[in-house]
Amino acid sequence: MRNEVAIVTGASSGIGREIAIQLSRRGYDVVLVARRLDRLEQLAKELPTKSKIIVADLEDLEDCYSLYEQTKQLNCTILINSAGFGAFGSYTEIPLEKELSMIDVNIKSVHVLTKLFLANFKKRNKGYILNVSSVAGVMPAGPYMAAYYASKAYVTSLSSAVSQELAEEKSDVYVGSLCPGPVNTEFNQVAGAAFSLKSIDARTCAVYGVNQMFKKNSLIIPGASIKAAAILAKIAPRKLVIKIAGQQQKKKQG
Repeated sequence: MRNEVAIVTGASSGIGREIAIQLSRRGYDVVLVARRLDRLEQLAKELPTKSKIIVADLEDLEDCYSLYEQTKQLNCTILINSAGFGAFGSYTEIPLEKELSMIDVNIKSVHVLTKLFLANFKKRNKGYILNVSSVAGVMPAGPYMAAYYASKAYVTSLSSAVSQELAEEKSDVYVGSLCPGPVNTEFNQVAGAAFSLKSIDARTCAVYGVNQMFKKNSLIIPGASIKAAAILAKIAPRKLVIKIAGQQQKKKQG
């Protein structure tokens, strides 16, 4: 791999897969990271640039560190943290093990990989880190997906804070979060729910997210209606926003 390299976690499906395609079409060699080897091999055949496959379960912190060690010598200038999943249901009914796994993937892996790669990017004063969050990450809370909303709030908050630090340091390195609303992916199948709102397709989300990343927009929210909802969530009473979010979640059918 001699060209600039983009690392994409969660590349086997959904938004991660589509972002990998978009970056490859822009000329980046791509490191594809996920648990499912067959999916990654199929994607690699479709890409116009070189690719490297790394099978990893980012729930395991050792796999996070291993990913960094395997790629730190590459000419990596982009990291996309897209691996993640959700769980739908009452807080008391969702198995604790599933929530802890979600925290490991949605929070710990994002934190570790952002921290490790950012250090390299800062040394060269060049690089992009895009953390795939959710519009849930800009809402105050999400009843019936409590842990998921909380995990995405962490991702959005972390990304925004680091982005501000970089701005104050006058660094050219970018860190931002992609916060889509419902996207037509495998997410709800894994979460055990169905969309209660109109969704967009993963390609549309990826194209918009990549374009806004290169414009260095630190908070990326695809879709006018979702942007409006995010703005409303900031100005409306917190208790009311949480109540509405809970009502929307209850419309989902497992």
